[in-house]
Amino acid sequence: MNDLFYLSWQYIRHHKNKLLILIFAITLVIWLPIAIKSVVDQTAAQLLDRANNTPLVIGAPGSPLELALGSLYFRTQTPATLTFDELNNVEATGYASAIPLYYRFNAQGHPIVGTNPEYLKYRQLQFAKGRPVALLGEAVLGADVARKLNLTVGDFVVSSPENVFDISGVYPLKMTVVGILKPAFSPDDQAVFVDIKTSWVIQGLGHGHQDLNNESAIGQVLKKDGSNIVANASVVQYNEITPENIASFHFHGDYSQYPVSAIIPVARNKKSAALLIGHYREDRESVQILRSERVIAELLDTVVTVRNYIFIGITAVGLATCVIALLVFLLSLRLRHGERFTLARIGASQWQIYLLMATEISSVLLVSACLSILLVLATQRFGIQVLQQLILT
Repeated sequence: MNDLFYLSWQYIRHHKNKLLILIFAITLVIWLPIAIKSVVDQTAAQLLDRANNTPLVIGAPGSPLELALGSLYFRTQTPATLTFDELNNVEATGYASAIPLYYRFNAQGHPIVGTNPEYLKYRQLQFAKGRPVALLGEAVLGADVARKLNLTVGDFVVSSPENVFDISGVYPLKMTVVGILKPAFSPDDQAVFVDIKTSWVIQGLGHGHQDLNNESAIGQVLKKDGSNIVANASVVQYNEITPENIASFHFHGDYSQYPVSAIIPVARNKKSAALLIGHYREDRESVQILRSERVIAELLDTVVTVRNYIFIGITAVGLATCVIALLVFLLSLRLRHGERFTLARIGASQWQIYLLMATEISSVLLVSACLSILLVLATQRFGIQVLQQLILT
């Protein structure tokens, strides 16, 4: 028996390139369908879980899918907006409280989400360091943002301009990091949370500037008539909010008409949720309310259909690969005819010869099966995280 194993091992060593190619091909054929199903199922579970935790979303008329994905994942480009006054309309119904979201801007690719402190409580987000936002110009970072940008409490994060050629005077805002969230394994890990008024400052709806009553600003004053001061273009607009200049920041006009991307209504119970939906669908044609779960379920139906087509394609390729592998094995056995004749002449029995010939097939199948199991386990454990990182990159 030892002689048989020795001959088998020498054959495998001599033909290792051929066998490695076969192992690689068969491993992929076994692993890919299982991996695709696993990743799609994990993604579907995460999407539905996020949607179930956010039953209702209110937004401007338009694509329900864009509104759902924007409010759940903060990934839409320049979303349609409501006015901030819509929060009062939601709460005036008595059916729900309202959480605003404004996710137009980003910081180095991470969405800046303007909201209120109730959002962190609603998502049950916990702090690893620091505290919630309390003042204009402060920011709380998701766990992944802090790790990727290597930031901690006391550091700064700067908003990214929407257009490098923007000459409208809207400058990137330097915000103080006051809190780092614990990993939640959700899109919140990728976000920068600020007060919604801070997001309006980023847009240029609010600003601060030099105190023109100060003697040091005399060069920036064109005309002074009592309390009315007219400044020239050299007045410095602040792009950082500090304790020294925060009092100079202000908003022009009625901020109840300022934009929000979406509103999360937190209904008191299922009956209140149903009444709120009825209220908006009957009386508020300029606003849409949607059930997140239904929208995401429709998206998943499409994803599953695509997955089935991919599965059919991979199955066809797998069958072709198996046929080719079988052909390789048969040709290999044919080429080893002389080897079998020699073994028989030196006294090897028929079953020993068959066993020796079978080592090629069994070794390939055994190694492929073991590698496929390891890859499937790795996919189930890390597949969804790797896919999310690739998408974000």
